[in-house]
Amino acid sequence: MAGLPVYFEQRLVGTIDVDKNGPGFTYDSSWIGLRGAFPVSTTMPARPDRIGPDIFLPWAANLLPENEQLRTLGQLLGMARSDVIGLLSAIGGDTAGALSIGQPGRTSSVQWRPVGTPDELEAILEDLPNKPFLVGEEGVSMSLAGAQSKLAVAVDEGGHICIPMNGSPSTHILKPDSPRLPGSVQNEAFCLTLARHMKIPTPNIATGKAGKRTFLLVKRYDRTDVGGRWRRLHQEDYCQALGIPPSAKYESNQTGIRGPTLKDMFEVTRRHLPATDIIRLLDMVVVNVLCCNTDAHAKNYSIMIRGNGASLAPIYDIMCGEVWSNVTKNFAQKIVGKSRGDDLTGRDWQRFARECGLNPRQVLDRVGALAKSAIAEAEAAASEVAAASPRGTWFQILWRPAPAATGAGAGAGAGAAAVGLGVPLCHGHCIAELLETKTKMDNAKIVPAANFLIRQN
Repeated sequence: MAGLPVYFEQRLVGTIDVDKNGPGFTYDSSWIGLRGAFPVSTTMPARPDRIGPDIFLPWAANLLPENEQLRTLGQLLGMARSDVIGLLSAIGGDTAGALSIGQPGRTSSVQWRPVGTPDELEAILEDLPNKPFLVGEEGVSMSLAGAQSKLAVAVDEGGHICIPMNGSPSTHILKPDSPRLPGSVQNEAFCLTLARHMKIPTPNIATGKAGKRTFLLVKRYDRTDVGGRWRRLHQEDYCQALGIPPSAKYESNQTGIRGPTLKDMFEVTRRHLPATDIIRLLDMVVVNVLCCNTDAHAKNYSIMIRGNGASLAPIYDIMCGEVWSNVTKNFAQKIVGKSRGDDLTGRDWQRFARECGLNPRQVLDRVGALAKSAIAEAEAAASEVAAASPRGTWFQILWRPAPAATGAGAGAGAGAAAVGLGVPLCHGHCIAELLETKTKMDNAKIVPAANFLIRQN
């Protein structure tokens, strides 16, 4: 095949080519010499030599969706699911991170197509399983990794949800409710809000409703508005940083490839990120345990990559699996061989610390502090999510800073705007459902937290 160009905005970063051994990547000489240029991956420093398929292909595969979404995409595009480069050439215009594959990326919002009505958005969400990422629509090219159905969208200054067209950047990820996981929107909103209350960096979120469908709207942390231009920021997930394909993202898997462990992730962090990010990664691991997030695999942790270094991305994709009977209760990554939070003791965390090159006493203290914080902040987080669902027109997202809560009355009512996007897109979805979910999550979350506090030896 002819070389497939890879861009950062209008600049050529390099070219993908395919030889008899498989696809590879070569940096463009102008990119290597550019001040501020970043590497595509921590595994691929910006050098003139071609990067072979053993390194490049797992990284590229992690830009694509998985499972049913990938199967459907392949059928619609007439391509095999294993044709990573062919699929990226069709849908890689707006990917996770800063790169656009096959066409230059824009920074303006001129090419955003507004979704006109709630009915139109509902129709898009209803058809999403059969038409992932709106594949086949003229001018639409986007890809998001993972197995969950989702859509990259933009939100304009008036708060309208838009479809990015012709290389324009998305600004948000829209995650619709799942019939298989009832209450998933409120579940994730609660967990992310709880994490933020615990002082863990999180993306801004809002909940919304279109017809019968609810959704979570997550502001992309790999996009930033600079004077009216939406700039892409580069990132990669820990599977990419470890050179592991998405099929092996779980520590325990049947692919024949050793899955990523937490020890592996701490080693990558120690090698490429500032020392402070080792503690941040520990915090994220502990929060996922406390929230019973059984899907916290290596693709759900990411690294921001710049020309002058790298840093840990905010936490994302937190959901409490304990509330659903059809979801495994085993963690995606084990803590010293144990898969369930209820089984962990202080000694286990100390062994985990030694395994990952951390200070056992400091880790124990940090886990205890976060466990107490989870218990203390759960009610306020639930109140904030409930209060952030006022009645109003579906497209009302107001870009405004969250007001500081002051005085005795600053509680549930003050939390509405603190979600970060102001007034969400909702006619007031069922708060009872949220509170029921929160009650179940309290039981799931506080049990491992309380157990830890009781059994620190």
